[in-house]
Amino acid sequence: MIKDFITSPWPWYVAGPVIAFTMFGLIYFGKNFGVSGNLRTICAAGGGGRLCSFFDFNWKGQVWNLVFVLGTILGGFIAAQYLTPEQSIELSSSTVNELEKLGFTEVGNSYLPAKLFGESVLSSGIGILILVGGGFLVGFGARYAGGCTSGHAISGLSNLQIPSLIAVIGFFIGGLSMVYFIMPVLFG
Repeated sequence: MIKDFITSPWPWYVAGPVIAFTMFGLIYFGKNFGVSGNLRTICAAGGGGRLCSFFDFNWKGQVWNLVFVLGTILGGFIAAQYLTPEQSIELSSSTVNELEKLGFTEVGNSYLPAKLFGESVLSSGIGILILVGGGFLVGFGARYAGGCTSGHAISGLSNLQIPSLIAVIGFFIGGLSMVYFIMPVLFG
């Protein structure tokens, strides 16, 4: 039973309260949750404040957030390597048909399609374009929006911040645009 609890996705009624409890704790202690701000903290810790005033701040107050990101990376690795029981997933036939039209093969055999996440992506022009372009857009967008999706959607909405609501709406519009308009052009 414990193994099933660890290796299976947690239901919403368990994961939701855990996230809510975490957010109440962060709000109580005056902390903001988000991942993109850690790049600024890493640059400040590395001496970036000598080159740019943006990185000139007391980064030691953000060590807890760096530990969180390290835990996220380590937890993701452990989950992917040791706790993922079955890679195949059930998809609706319409989703399978749409993905096959875009050139994806073996749809549903894994969580991460090799066409987007396999090693072959690094040797294809379209793969490099997606990695570099997507990375730039995510980095620029997170900085321009004043935070990343997790910071706005979890922390900002928990604090009832209108700019976070606007940012989250923008994130959804961007994601839907990518799936319905840009991916068919790139892979169609």
